[in-house]
Amino acid sequence: MKAFRFLLFMLAVCSALLVSAQETKIKWFGHAAFSITTPKGKVLLIDPWLKNPSNPEAKDGKDPLASLPKVDYILITHGHRDHVGDAVEIAKKTGAILICNPELAGNLVKLEDFPSKQADTDAIMGIGGEIKIADGEVTVAMTPAIHSSSVFNPKAGPTEAERAYGGNPAGFVLIIKDGPTIYHSGDTAYFKDMETIGEEYQVDLALLNIGGHFGMEPRMAAKAAQSVRARLAIPQHYATFPGIAENADAFAAELKKLKIPFYEMKPGETIIFRGRQMTQQRGRG
Repeated sequence: MKAFRFLLFMLAVCSALLVSAQETKIKWFGHAAFSITTPKGKVLLIDPWLKNPSNPEAKDGKDPLASLPKVDYILITHGHRDHVGDAVEIAKKTGAILICNPELAGNLVKLEDFPSKQADTDAIMGIGGEIKIADGEVTVAMTPAIHSSSVFNPKAGPTEAERAYGGNPAGFVLIIKDGPTIYHSGDTAYFKDMETIGEEYQVDLALLNIGGHFGMEPRMAAKAAQSVRARLAIPQHYATFPGIAENADAFAAELKKLKIPFYEMKPGETIIFRGRQMTQQRGRG
């Protein structure tokens, strides 16, 4: 009897470990900045402007990088400062590998002192390409975006321009083994080929820029969610600075018309996927 109980106990432990191992954690820092922790514990940062004014970890003189755990990869959709953000400082602190287009990578190294060894790898890619990272656990596809892209030049002066070429702006699709498929739109206008993203990838979660003015208005962001066939849509790139949407109400209303599930994260919040299904959310921290 004791042996049977022990067997049941071990089965329960193994089951709990298996469930835990299949958790994907997604944290929003505000604006377009997200961290994704895979079931095997790899950490990806997308558009890491962690010091943005929406991030509670950056308020009251706090340094959001001080408590940052390990980071394995930094993905940058384009060269604007609100997307490059704190990438250089994070890379130096963590040794994270850069994933972006080659022109952006080159100018981040040349102008902003991004560590060259972390920017000169097989993870540098172009639109339409796919790479495998994290020992094959994650497939990264770079998708188009309609926007502009330039890199701030801190060395600007009489002989050097204030901005340098940042290559083509992009979005990313992340296909996580034993986890969700995530589309991060970066900063983009709506484009009809978003339908191709929906055809080629089974998008479980779409992280869509909704701020308008420089990119999709909420109505078109909802159309983007429909085009990529998102099972769940979460807004990003809003309520950070003047000129863009102050809240996600209009986006939520448009999604309701289209009968697309919606969830509004709070800056600092973490949500959890078990397999391809969102199962719970956590508070800030």
